[in-house]
Amino acid sequence: MFTSIYRSFVSLILSFLSILGILNYAVPARSREGAYLFAYFVGNAPEQERIHFAVSKDGYNFKALNNDEPVIIQELGKKCVRDPYILKGQNGEYYIIGTDMKSDEGWVSNHALVTWKSTDLINWTDETIIDIRDYGGEFKDTTRAWAPQAIWDEEAQMYMVYWANSTVQNDNAAIYYAYTSDFKTMTTPKYLYGRPGLQTIDSDIAFNKENGKYYMYFKHDEDQTIAYVTADKLTGPYEDNPVIVSQAPTGVEGSSIYNITGTNKWVMIMDEYGAGRFFAQQTTDFENFKPLSTYSYDYTASPRHGSIVRISNEEYNRLVSAFGITKDEGC
Repeated sequence: MFTSIYRSFVSLILSFLSILGILNYAVPARSREGAYLFAYFVGNAPEQERIHFAVSKDGYNFKALNNDEPVIIQELGKKCVRDPYILKGQNGEYYIIGTDMKSDEGWVSNHALVTWKSTDLINWTDETIIDIRDYGGEFKDTTRAWAPQAIWDEEAQMYMVYWANSTVQNDNAAIYYAYTSDFKTMTTPKYLYGRPGLQTIDSDIAFNKENGKYYMYFKHDEDQTIAYVTADKLTGPYEDNPVIVSQAPTGVEGSSIYNITGTNKWVMIMDEYGAGRFFAQQTTDFENFKPLSTYSYDYTASPRHGSIVRISNEEYNRLVSAFGITKDEGC
């Protein structure tokens, strides 16, 4: 308990100094409704490539569920999952889509996505492997199908799934997309964005209602940072002028941006993989970010590339009741 009190006290002092302009940290916003669910994996060993959950009431400080043990055990495909992306569907159901990959087999050894759905966030069903090789043509020799995410396309009235794809013939991954209505089948993939001769991975697309633009954040592989490009339409074209936004002191990947409900604050989390921790920064305009003090957030002990979705207070209580919540250590 004292650990949380100490962190909260230091965060309050740093926020006050930031408001005065003495420090250059972002000030955490006050979440106005509901709670948050964080889905992630924890490492590169097969038993660590599983889906873990953590929950939060404020959107900054998360507590692991189930003693930070997996809440979903994959049974199909590689039986190992990385980079889980969780979203709430138009029908009120939740979906998870991830990378079907066992890293012990190498970094160019996977060729499929894996999905689940749930009506209650506790029981996950309809596990499905979507093998990108099945689309044939340029996809028949897929060696990477990494970090899938999904977003509702109002115009198409379907979910647009997008991920980084590479093949034997073209080792430089680019972002491709396809449409689905059920996360079990998809349309034939199409090219979305890439940079010739360079790896383009870990894309995360968000819509800015203020200027009507779509922002695609991705790993800027040249210097291990996060950059963005923009487009007027979800399916592009995205202007090929990457802007670096990462404020992290070391290399990062796997960024994910989410809103603090009831506010104009958006938090970007990223996997600071070399340091074994997450880094967080905040924006109001999707372009200009300030880092959050490490005392302002806690994304559990050792998360890897994951995502966060807003949930209700009732769903929060249901998850805690089903899995149990990790308590503070120390005295």
